[in-house]
Amino acid sequence: MSHVHTAKASRKSEARRESLTHPVSVVSDAPTAAGVASLDPMPTKQFRRSAVAVLAAAGALFAAVSPAATAAPKAADHVRHKPLAAACENRTAPPPPVDTSEQPAPGKSSPPPPPIPDHPVGGEKLGGCGDVLPAGAPKPPKDVSAASWLVADLDTGNVLAAHNPHARQRPASTIKVLTALTVLSSGDVKLDDKVTVSKEDAEQEETRVGLVPGQQYTVRQLMTAMLIRSGNDVAHALARQLGGLDKAVAKMNTLARELGALDTQAATPSGLDGPGQMTSAYDLALVFRKAMQNPDFRKAEATRFIDLKGLSKGPRVVNDNQLLTQYPGGMAGKTGFTDDARHTYIGAAERNGRKLVAVVLRTEQQPVPAWKQGAKLLDYGFALNRHARVGELVSGPPQAVLATTTGPAPQPAADPDRELAAPKSPNGDDSAFGTVGMPLTIAAGVAFLIVMAMYVRRKRAVARRRAMSS
Repeated sequence: MSHVHTAKASRKSEARRESLTHPVSVVSDAPTAAGVASLDPMPTKQFRRSAVAVLAAAGALFAAVSPAATAAPKAADHVRHKPLAAACENRTAPPPPVDTSEQPAPGKSSPPPPPIPDHPVGGEKLGGCGDVLPAGAPKPPKDVSAASWLVADLDTGNVLAAHNPHARQRPASTIKVLTALTVLSSGDVKLDDKVTVSKEDAEQEETRVGLVPGQQYTVRQLMTAMLIRSGNDVAHALARQLGGLDKAVAKMNTLARELGALDTQAATPSGLDGPGQMTSAYDLALVFRKAMQNPDFRKAEATRFIDLKGLSKGPRVVNDNQLLTQYPGGMAGKTGFTDDARHTYIGAAERNGRKLVAVVLRTEQQPVPAWKQGAKLLDYGFALNRHARVGELVSGPPQAVLATTTGPAPQPAADPDRELAAPKSPNGDDSAFGTVGMPLTIAAGVAFLIVMAMYVRRKRAVARRRAMSS
């Protein structure tokens, strides 16, 4: 059995709060019954004590308003360094494999999992565990038993609802969407290029369309057959066209990172389990949305069947996505299964001008098949308000600093000029009269006026006493 890296990201957070209390002295200034005695000048010591009391009162006012400026920033104010919930199931890597399919080749080691971002890709809510639903939304369909799922709008990119969206699972053949997108994005491969089938292509494991060595097909034909019938022999032939297996996988992983699919690590172009291979419901929806923006991909996905000469299993390759024929508005999709990944599925449909995609990862065919679970999620998504949203499918890699899978995120280098600059107020007001500046200014003004009034009163008292004594 291979060893799957399941390092958990550890993190510590500390919050320090300080509260200052200042005694407030109350000065009584009522005149006494002694008549002229009330006009006596205030003794110097008493005057000083009163001034101190006034300043203490100003200090109390400062303490009342200063916590907004001196307290530690709230998490909502600085979410850039808020770590993801490490306790989420399979946050770092998929469950352990059940067979030896992920055992690396002799002399090679299994790659570590991709680093976990310090900020959930697509929005803070998507970093949570369990159901992620918009406010007021009904509970998801009970028949959906997938370990991870997600529903999103293909046009706007809004994520409507999800369950463990960033949990890392195995993709099985749903990774072929990324393989096809890599073919379409490669400047070195043209859809009309001819590919001659090799013996190694024809001998790939599991699902095959029946390629025969020596037969020749166009890249377009092979890509269509790969998507609609999940042929592993076809995926291998396309990988050779991309420069060979290793180069094809490297290009797939590069493209995934460029799109912002940071949970994805391909090991095979077919989806057969391999060392370190993983993805997430979020990533597959993101990659699928990008692929659906390509007209050649959409045409291939909507193909009901394709006839190819020289196949060992007969000329007709039929689409195995039942959503196309059994769901109103079914547009596209991709099925998948391996012993380690279990059943996986992507399905898309259009209704009333809306185009949605549903992704289902690590589920079983009983009591409800994977594609029907996807259909139920599509129904759920279409029933939600058009403005429902818990996150978004990004259109590029986030700028947030990436953390390693075993430690905290590296912090950016200190900027001396930035360190000396005053921090911005929470409401975006950088002036002296922001959240704290106005109360402090008022407090200082009040204290000044009180002290000046006491000073003038003392001077007048002294003058009156001198006039009476003369």
